[in-house]
Amino acid sequence: MAESKSSVYGALAANTGIAVLKFVAASISGSSAMLSEAIHSTVDAGNGLLILLGISRSKRPADDEHPFGHGKEVYFWSLIVSILIFGLGGGMSIYEGIAHLRHPEVLGNPFWNYVVLAGAFLFEGASFVLAIRNFNKEKGSGSFWSELRQSKDPASFAVIYEDAAALLGLIIAFLGVFLGHYFNNPLFDGAASLIIGLVLAFVAIIMVIESRDLLIGESARSEMVNGICSLVLADPDVQRLSRPLTMQMAPDEILLALDVQFKEISGIQVTKVISRLERNIRAQFPHIKRIYIEAGNITAV
Repeated sequence: MAESKSSVYGALAANTGIAVLKFVAASISGSSAMLSEAIHSTVDAGNGLLILLGISRSKRPADDEHPFGHGKEVYFWSLIVSILIFGLGGGMSIYEGIAHLRHPEVLGNPFWNYVVLAGAFLFEGASFVLAIRNFNKEKGSGSFWSELRQSKDPASFAVIYEDAAALLGLIIAFLGVFLGHYFNNPLFDGAASLIIGLVLAFVAIIMVIESRDLLIGESARSEMVNGICSLVLADPDVQRLSRPLTMQMAPDEILLALDVQFKEISGIQVTKVISRLERNIRAQFPHIKRIYIEAGNITAV
């Protein structure tokens, strides 16, 4: 989680500074694509604050109304971030693009657009590289994209998706400004703004799907579930095990429910076996914080 927060802080600092520069450049040049990029960076900066808010609130201890804690709150705020990217980022960029296609405006001097775009690309690129490095430190053995899709930490995948969209948006904005001035046709600039909006909407939909699955109770990774099965079945006093039920309560907190059929042992022995299983599971899978074991076939003594 610490690595994820550093990625969020890096993206927040980069997006805040870049947004100011883009708004200045857009006001000077009158570029619709640059204005869309300024809106995009502003939304990304606000999203960083919301992710940090979600992380902070998810750390609150359990209480009577929330006996399992507040871990899922980080998933709620990541869903809000996705909606903001879709509505504010994508929606306003598409609106700006259509407006400039219907009523093209004469473009001003593009010099500052190029300066800001180049600087923004460097800052966004640095944030993107930092986010990927931090993600690679925590990911499993699978490929980068499969691990990203299976990530349970919004602070990781949100920054990577946002930075990837930002870099692609900068390239599109550059092409819009360059082609608009090269052909002396402002329609390229409006089209670039429209495409940037569509890119943001696409990324937002991916993030909505990821956040929704986590919010409604996504299971732990399949390799963890298989590992739990192997560990429990390896115990000499376990006869049968139903498929473990898991739920991701937070990026680093998992709930586990087991339905175990023990061999014919006494109730006292079952208690000892359950304690042993819980101890072994927590040792091998430290993210599993809560374990509930339902025992069957107990022979009383």
